[in-house]
Amino acid sequence: MTTTTPKRLAALAFVAALAASACSSSGSTAAPTTAATAAATSAPTVAASTAPASAAASAAMTLPEPVSATITLQGAGATFPTPLYNSWFETYTAKYPQVLFNYQSIGSGGGVKAFTQQTVDFGASDAAMKDEEITALPSGTKVLHVPTALGAVVIIYNLDGVDKLQLDSQNVADLFLGNITKWNDPKIAANNPGVTLPDVAVNVAHRSDGSGTTNAFTTYLDTVSPDWHTKVGAGKEVQWPVGQGAAGNDGVAGAVKQIPGSVGYVELQYATQAKIASALIKNADGNYVPGSTDGVTAAAEAIAANFPADARQAPIINGAGPTTYPIASYTYLLLYQDQTDKNKGQDLVAFTTWALTDGQAMEAGLGYAPLPAPVQQQALDSLHTITSGGAPIWP
Repeated sequence: MTTTTPKRLAALAFVAALAASACSSSGSTAAPTTAATAAATSAPTVAASTAPASAAASAAMTLPEPVSATITLQGAGATFPTPLYNSWFETYTAKYPQVLFNYQSIGSGGGVKAFTQQTVDFGASDAAMKDEEITALPSGTKVLHVPTALGAVVIIYNLDGVDKLQLDSQNVADLFLGNITKWNDPKIAANNPGVTLPDVAVNVAHRSDGSGTTNAFTTYLDTVSPDWHTKVGAGKEVQWPVGQGAAGNDGVAGAVKQIPGSVGYVELQYATQAKIASALIKNADGNYVPGSTDGVTAAAEAIAANFPADARQAPIINGAGPTTYPIASYTYLLLYQDQTDKNKGQDLVAFTTWALTDGQAMEAGLGYAPLPAPVQQQALDSLHTITSGGAPIWP
């Protein structure tokens, strides 16, 4: 945490007010956002009436605003948060028409690469950068991981007549290892009493690009299956034992929807959007639970007090709790801590502050889980460390 200032005390009040009121909610390459198609959000000046009692804390606080010049912010990376980010970009540009966005939804691996090569103003990844990826940045360049949302990675399937499929961790591992080749395998049938499983071949679909969704899913498999740990491992890219690859969450969703007998993994929002069934997965408490924002929130809240100081939280696998969904992951904006272009830096700080406050209220309606309050505050605090020419952009 940085030192508490009058502005920061007011910021705490602002976040508290949002937490009390924002309980309702409102993949593709995004062209620069110009249309003012979404309703404007609340004005940036807010009352800090719930802050600790002091004249400064009770005064109004002005959030950072973008510069008046027309600027396009270039970004690239994760497909996981693309629907959310596109909604944010559209809404923000409706409020500030001079701020445009060009976000290339190319996967977390591509986002980290573009960020490392400094060909974008910001990157996006569902997997925090590894130490070796950070050291690959140009000398003196520091990265800031800003968590923006959480999501569930769900196992989608295409089985005619099977509306509610229950899988335990061994079932999931065996499907993606190629050990289960027919859907009526006794190991799956044992978890689905009363369900008529078809004698249909299993067709596995997986990501072909470097992906944070893959990192979360393979981290789960690596945790629950010694066989997977020995043969495959975890990461944004792995050598898949079986199956066919598709680019992006939308590519995997499309492949599963097209081919009967298919199984794959995507972020929850893509399953909902494509109207594809997703399995109930047995969690650490022994309950079969669906992918849901509530299940992800339960996982995140349980470990929020131990969120890393550098924000590089690993996927949350098999969190405790009766309703906790077992595969949850944060997604991040990757920002340069020192901004060489002060105007772009000002716009990035202003937009990210908005995303971490007003923007959080849009998440649940789009299939994402908002940040736990302590993580949200830590992320806001981190924006005060962004500088240009050695001076903080948002003191």
